[in-house]
Amino acid sequence: FVAGGAGVFLAAVLMFGLLGEEFMPQLDEKDITVTNFRIPSASIDQSTQMQLQIENALKTLPEVALVFSKNGNADLGTDPMPPNASDTYVIPKPEEEWPDEVKSKADILRRIEEKMKPFIGNRTEIQQPIQMRFNELVAGVRADVAVKLYGDDLDAMSEQANRIAGILRGIPGAGDVSAEQTSGAPTFDVKIDRQAAARYGLSVEEVANTMAAALGGREAGLLFEGDRRFAVVVRLPDAQRDDLETLGAIPVMLPAAEGQVARSIPLREVARFSYTQGLNQISRENGKRMVVVQVNVRGRDLGGFVTEAQDKIGQLNLPAGMYTAWGGTFESLQSARLRLLIVVPICFLAIYALLYMALGGF
Repeated sequence: FVAGGAGVFLAAVLMFGLLGEEFMPQLDEKDITVTNFRIPSASIDQSTQMQLQIENALKTLPEVALVFSKNGNADLGTDPMPPNASDTYVIPKPEEEWPDEVKSKADILRRIEEKMKPFIGNRTEIQQPIQMRFNELVAGVRADVAVKLYGDDLDAMSEQANRIAGILRGIPGAGDVSAEQTSGAPTFDVKIDRQAAARYGLSVEEVANTMAAALGGREAGLLFEGDRRFAVVVRLPDAQRDDLETLGAIPVMLPAAEGQVARSIPLREVARFSYTQGLNQISRENGKRMVVVQVNVRGRDLGGFVTEAQDKIGQLNLPAGMYTAWGGTFESLQSARLRLLIVVPICFLAIYALLYMALGGF
């Protein structure tokens, strides 16, 4: 009996080493969240139009009962979302009402992915509502695994992040792989011609104040209503602020001596206007710039996926000054593993001591 028990124990130890690792078991919430990200320059109207097309496509699935969405989120300071990001909530029907070709929730996810493929301009992440919020609260990212790339040069970091995303896409079990978009935000640039301004006797501050009054507005007075007062701000209408010709025609008053009539010149004589793409976001952690590559794990254990991913990404030669760290729920898994390495042996020793005291010997 002793030999048999020892053999069973050794077999259990060997089989335990073959098991995968998960921080928490995946719960079936029934509902599905489809998050879509567009380019940062997408307006709220354009984002809404694109989102309605996605909703109409998902509603055609016979196993779906309800689809609704929201664009951006400015109400909750703890969960900000830009207008180019949308959360779509998909509520499936009861399982007995699913069509014959749909056997499980994995089939629904696959059919949703197929519906999303024709929509160009959307970066899609598919998760469960509570799971997504849990990941975001615990690890700061929505996905199961996050590869954090640290460095100083954002352009080089974005290039390396895309390479890391390409490696992750080739690993079995990877889903919704995406790299943070650090550029692409629309920027209106105004370059003041200092030499031209000096020829007209203007300073850079005077030209900049004219631009600021036209685009941002300037306080021109106060409006009183009883005990309340409101600032009266004057600026160009929205349509004219978007017109470069109109902006170029704004008069800039020239300095005039006392008793002389003040003259003006068009703003285009001392400034140049252009639309460019600037930075979308700069994330920092521990004093370093950071670009995050996110990935959800499907159909395999979290620990095995990260182990394979670490081996492949470790072979990537990063430029000097760049390094990676792993986050997401995998970070919580590592912390739990270290605690269990301490707690479990202590529990075994406590059980052994209690048995020894109860039985009075071996």
